[in-house]
Amino acid sequence: MTHPILPELVALLGAAHVLTGPDRAPWQSDWTGHYPTDPLAVIRPADTTGVAEAVRIAARHGVPVVPTSGRTGLVGGCATQGGLLLSVERLNRIQAINPATRSATVGAGVILSALHDAAEAQGLYFPLWFGARGSAMIGGALSTNAGGSNVLRYGSTRALCLGLEVVLADGRVLNLMGALHKDNSGYDLKDLFIGAEGTLGIITAAVMKLVPAPHAHATATLAARSLPDALVLLNRLQEATGGLVEAFEYMPASYMRRLSEARPDVAEPFSPRPEVTILVELGATAPRDCTPAPDGSLPLTTLLQDTLAALMEDGLVLDAQIAQTEAQRRAMWQRRELAAEITFARQPLIDTDIALPLDAVAPLLAAFEARLPALDPGAETLAVAHLGDGNIHLTIFPTRADAALADRMVETLEEEVLRLGGTFSAEHGVGLSKKPSMARRKDPVALAVMRQIKAALDPHNLMNPGKVLP
Repeated sequence: MTHPILPELVALLGAAHVLTGPDRAPWQSDWTGHYPTDPLAVIRPADTTGVAEAVRIAARHGVPVVPTSGRTGLVGGCATQGGLLLSVERLNRIQAINPATRSATVGAGVILSALHDAAEAQGLYFPLWFGARGSAMIGGALSTNAGGSNVLRYGSTRALCLGLEVVLADGRVLNLMGALHKDNSGYDLKDLFIGAEGTLGIITAAVMKLVPAPHAHATATLAARSLPDALVLLNRLQEATGGLVEAFEYMPASYMRRLSEARPDVAEPFSPRPEVTILVELGATAPRDCTPAPDGSLPLTTLLQDTLAALMEDGLVLDAQIAQTEAQRRAMWQRRELAAEITFARQPLIDTDIALPLDAVAPLLAAFEARLPALDPGAETLAVAHLGDGNIHLTIFPTRADAALADRMVETLEEEVLRLGGTFSAEHGVGLSKKPSMARRKDPVALAVMRQIKAALDPHNLMNPGKVLP
């Protein structure tokens, strides 16, 4: 230990929680493998006091602090060269589940699936749901304003957060841990830190919303004629069910082909393969929807079945499979949740995370496909989408690893996205990967205001420096 900060951190946290040398290895690469990192040390405080004192020590020494949680990020938000990686993994206590207020008070290191289980034990549900839920943590989800499959009904992480506790750059603790649904007492400081990726302070705890646990789900995989038809289908389902649609996921033929190649053990739902496959799920709590009929059928499933039958008569649905068992439901979700695995197994790739108005999704995909051959004639794309909220994960597979070519491809995509009223960053955050997009596309006045906020809260630029802001 040669840096003078390290003995102070060991005295504060104990040697077992100040990791240097080879002990840093698990933190030196993220899930994508695209953002190697070389921290001075990895520190693991056990509570907010430990985080605050570690940040104060770092500030005295002028050492940057980069928070990290489940290491499932995709944009390089936790990379550092010589800074401290501050893992929130030991801030993993679920402090309270309050059924009366339908809220949970949790540490930033609580894994999403652990909160799912704790809420379920109280007959409640934490509706932030995505493939990495078994390792992603609350702190990371808040820092990136993560989305997932249920945003359509419940909103993103920001919409699910009632209160926050944040350690600021000087070590002060900002306590915003109320469980209020309304608070008009000045600026909404809480929202500053959600989505800021640790550049303004370190989230250490939160109060999160819970909802009544669905007593029944109805899940189906559908073949539709086109994306515009799929949007009509979504609106018809919302009207017929009174807004019970929780997920509406789009998997085009190219995705199903890639799934078949990468995971031949996972059966495709339809043959021949349709151009548009949709995974739809309804969730209900009302007894009228969840109490089995005398013949054993579930009213919610019957409602979905009858609605789909009417849509088939109208030609909007070409074919459908409705899950009759939990195993069938899990199999349907597996096809969608394998997206990251089957995408990142092929290299080189350019991963994007865009969002558009719902009626602009099809025009965007068509416009970009039309422009791509001029950039790289052999390039291919793979799309999958949370179609209900307009969030597309469009991956480009260029024919060669070429940074200049990749940048041209991303710029071209940005042009089409912004022309159609969309955004280049939907739910993964900005980190390192989207900083060029921020420089090119973000409103200059918005960037200026962001820099002023950063300078006010972190005047020495020690909180996750080099991220988000170009």
